[in-house]
Amino acid sequence: MGGGAVTALTTLLKFAVVGIGLSAFWSGFWSSMVYASTFIMIQLLHYTLATKQPAMTAPAMAAKLKDIDSAEAGNTIEEFVDEVTHLVRSQVAAVFGNVFMVVPAVLLVNALVQLLLGRPMIGNAQAQHVLATLTLLGPTLLWAAFTGVILFAASMIAGWAENWFVLHRLDSALRYNPRITGIVGIERAGRWSAFLRKNISGFASNIALGFMLGLIPAFTGFFGVELEARHVTLSTGQLAAAGASLGLDAFRTPAIWWCIAAIPLIGALNLGVSFYFAFRLALQAHNVSGVDRARIRKAIWARWRSHPRSFFVPE
Repeated sequence: MGGGAVTALTTLLKFAVVGIGLSAFWSGFWSSMVYASTFIMIQLLHYTLATKQPAMTAPAMAAKLKDIDSAEAGNTIEEFVDEVTHLVRSQVAAVFGNVFMVVPAVLLVNALVQLLLGRPMIGNAQAQHVLATLTLLGPTLLWAAFTGVILFAASMIAGWAENWFVLHRLDSALRYNPRITGIVGIERAGRWSAFLRKNISGFASNIALGFMLGLIPAFTGFFGVELEARHVTLSTGQLAAAGASLGLDAFRTPAIWWCIAAIPLIGALNLGVSFYFAFRLALQAHNVSGVDRARIRKAIWARWRSHPRSFFVPE
C-alpha cells in the first residue's frame, strides 16, 4: 500500500512532464527520471512496487532444482512448487496493495491540485487519451506482456550490478580508501559502504526499470515500432486521474469500464511474463532436461488444481 501511495506522486510528476510538451526524447528522459527517482523512494521507504522481482528471484528458484536428478527429486520438485506459490502469492499481495492504495492517493492528489490551481490534475482531452490507451479493446495486453519482459530484464541488470560490485570489492574500497576516509571519516565511510552493499541491487533495478519504461517508447517510436509499457500500478494511477478529471458521468460510458476490466489482466501479464522468464532461466541455469521440465509443469498444475488457494493465501 505504501508503494501505491508513492506511485500517486509518480503519476502527478509524469503528467507534469507530458504537459510541458517536450520532444519525444526529452519527454522520455525526464519521465525516466521521474520513474527512477520515485521507485528508489519506494525502495528506501521499504515499500513494494507490484510485479517488480528482486534480483535473487531466479537464483533462489534455481537453487531448488540443484538436486533434481537425485533420489529425492520428488521432494525437490515439491520444494520448487512451494517457491513458485510463495513468489506468486507475494506478487499478488503487492498488486492488490498497490492498486487499492494508488486510487485514493491519486484522488487526494487531484483534490489538492484542484484546490491550489483550480483545475484537475489533467484536462479532459488528456483524460480521454488515457482511456484510449488503456482500453481492453486496444493493444493494452500486448504492452502489458512486454512490460513483463522489461521487469525481468531489470531484475537481471540488478543481479549483474550486484555481482560486479562484489567481484570488484567496491564495499571494501569505499570503506578503506584513504582519500574517502580522509574526507568523510572512517565511521561514515563504513556506513556508506554497508548501505551501498545492501542497496546496490535495488538501485540498479529501479534505475534500469525507470529508464526502460521512459525511454523505450521514445526510442522505438523513432524507428516507427512504438513499443509501449503498461505497468499495473502506473496504469491504475493514470486511470484514476482520468476518472477524476471526467467526473462521475464517465462511469456511464463503456470506455472507462473497458479500462477497468483491463487492470487485472495487466497485472496478471506483468507478473506472468516476468515469472515465466525467471522460471526458464532457473531451468536453464541447472540444465534441467525436457522430461524434468514436463514433471515440473505437471507438479505446478497439480498444485493449482488441488490447492489453488495457496497461490493467494498462506496455508
